[in-house]
Parts: sequence; C-alpha cells; structure tokens
Amino acid sequence: MTARIGVITFPGSLDDRDAQRAIRIAGAEPVALWHGSHDLEGVDALVLPGGFSYGDYLRAGAIAALAPIMAEVKDAAAKGMPVLGICNGFQMLVEAHLLPGGLIRNAHQQFIRRDQRLRVENADTAWTSDFATGQEIVIPLKNADGGYIADAETLARVEGEGLVALRYLGVNPNGSLDDIAGVTNASGNVLGLMPHPEHAVEEGFGPDTSLAMRSGIDGLGFFRSAIAAVVHAAV
Repeated sequence: MTARIGVITFPGSLDDRDAQRAIRIAGAEPVALWHGSHDLEGVDALVLPGGFSYGDYLRAGAIAALAPIMAEVKDAAAKGMPVLGICNGFQMLVEAHLLPGGLIRNAHQQFIRRDQRLRVENADTAWTSDFATGQEIVIPLKNADGGYIADAETLARVEGEGLVALRYLGVNPNGSLDDIAGVTNASGNVLGLMPHPEHAVEEGFGPDTSLAMRSGIDGLGFFRSAIAAVVHAAV
C-alpha cells in the first residue's frame, strides 16, 4: 500500500509545501488539508507544518490549536493515528494539550537558524523508529519561540516516562529545559519537535556533512518511520 499523509495548511503556514515534498520523497502520497475543514480525507497520518500561524498572535500556535480541523486531529490522535508537529506544529500540539509542556520565546530573545545536532532519545515512536536510540542526527532549526518549558511535576513525568524524543547536542539554541528538542505522547503516535526534518530529505539541499556540502538527509527517517507505522498497522 501507499501511505497517504496529510499536511494541514493554516493561515501563515510556511513549510507546508516542503513537508509535502518530503513525504513524496520518502515514498508516501502527500495530501493537502485545510485548517477550516472537518475532513481528513481518509489519510493515514498527519503533519502540522512550520510557519507563523495567525502571525503568532496571543501565543505561537494558540489560535491554530482552535482551528476547526483540530477537532478531527485530536480524535484521530486519540485513535492512534501518527501525528507530527514541526516547529509551529509542535506549538499547536502543546497548545491543544496533545503533548505536555509549552514553548516560549528563545532565551536570547532572537530568531535562530542553524544546522542542529540532535540525539534520538526515544526510537520507539511512530516517527522515530527508523533511527536507533542514542543515534546522533543533524537537521535544520529555525525558530523564535522554541524554548521548551514545563512545571517541575510535568518535567519529571516527561523525563521519567521516556517522553523526550529528541535532545539538543553541542548547544542548546533556545534555552529549552533539559535540552529538550522534541517530545512524544505516552502512546508514541504523536510527536512534536522544533527542528525541521522536511529540510533534510534530499542530497544537495540538506545540512553539510563530513562527506559533502549539503548532503545531509537525516530528516527522511521521520517520514519513513511514519510510513512503516502505517503499513504495519494495515497488515
């Protein structure tokens, strides 16, 4: 079967087409979805892309978390559908209470763009199974509101229950607690991360590596993981 992965466009989304392209390169069929719809069009997985939905008014992702389609996203997530939130999408997922914690302005109060080293802390999710626990990867990062926060009780639960999916290595770019770059829910089907895997899926357009400039394709693993999860669920 060919997995169908929906990418939801919100007012102010910037990376929806990039996510669709990444899905196609990974071997699935991208399906464009609209924030004002209640129809997920029978997709097998969902991506909430990066950008600045509603201009980041109120809080980044707060208004988008109330969009009509988010009712369907919550229902699908509760039933086990793989859901990925990238950057602004991660902000939406915490605002919609599909993931624990929150995201605030970077500690240095500046927008940051860099190729970011990460360590995969949990490879047992629908979006990280293509990696090994402890594997180091590099994908681009670009955000202004990427500081992960949580109260002491929530942070202890996130750490204690293995919900940290990815952690920053080398440098903490935004002041995130415990160097957290991405978290998952307890079921492992919902994942949010601040770095952008969709920008590291094709040689010639990804981060620099020791082998060649712009040759990094570590982002493909996230989308391949979801495809594998969908195919496995269909068997």
